[in-house]
Amino acid sequence: MGKRVAVVLAGCGVFDGSEIHEASAVLVHLSRAGAEVKIFAPNIEQMHVVDHLKGSPSEEKRNVLVESARLARGDIQDLAELKVGEFDAIIFPGGFGVAKNLCSWAVEGKNCTVNNLVKSTLKAFHSAKKPIGLCCISPVLAAKVFPGCEVTVGHNRNVDGRFPDAETAAAIEELGCKHICKDVSEAHVDSANKIVTTCAFMCKAPLHQIFYGVGAMVTEVLKLA
Repeated sequence: MGKRVAVVLAGCGVFDGSEIHEASAVLVHLSRAGAEVKIFAPNIEQMHVVDHLKGSPSEEKRNVLVESARLARGDIQDLAELKVGEFDAIIFPGGFGVAKNLCSWAVEGKNCTVNNLVKSTLKAFHSAKKPIGLCCISPVLAAKVFPGCEVTVGHNRNVDGRFPDAETAAAIEELGCKHICKDVSEAHVDSANKIVTTCAFMCKAPLHQIFYGVGAMVTEVLKLA
């Protein structure tokens, strides 16, 4: 029987929600592995709405659950309805929605707060010793919630211009966590905490390499489940 995995979204679109390619990659790899997947998102208002054509905020207001339903093809539930006992693992794709809607990292960096429901969900999986998968910017959720954990967001230096957000690694270490440098196609496993991370679009890389890295993360999550 396939593993039961919860996937948590943060909206729809890289600049104000979940990164669509990452979310799709997570779902494709889980499908290939025969996992039973249910998708969730918090029923909250987005921090703001970004016009993805212009790259600038608009005056609209949108709801994270409603927007995430676009990615989930309508098959989605309020995160408040998630029951940890019904799942073997949980995965958070990245995108600025994680740093804007699920926490306030985009505005406050390492001094951010994590949405209470997101925090309690992460802690519940951790307490139950069930694996947590995170990619792109979403490892900062673990860094805030689980001091001392190990994660990767790629490299701690902007190697060949491929890691423009390398300072995130330093911020993670300032929180008392250990940042592990990994390339885009790799994942890091914190066995003690059952946290699996990969950098995805934190690295400037061809899409297929990001797809491989997300696949590595999903594979390791399922091994731990």
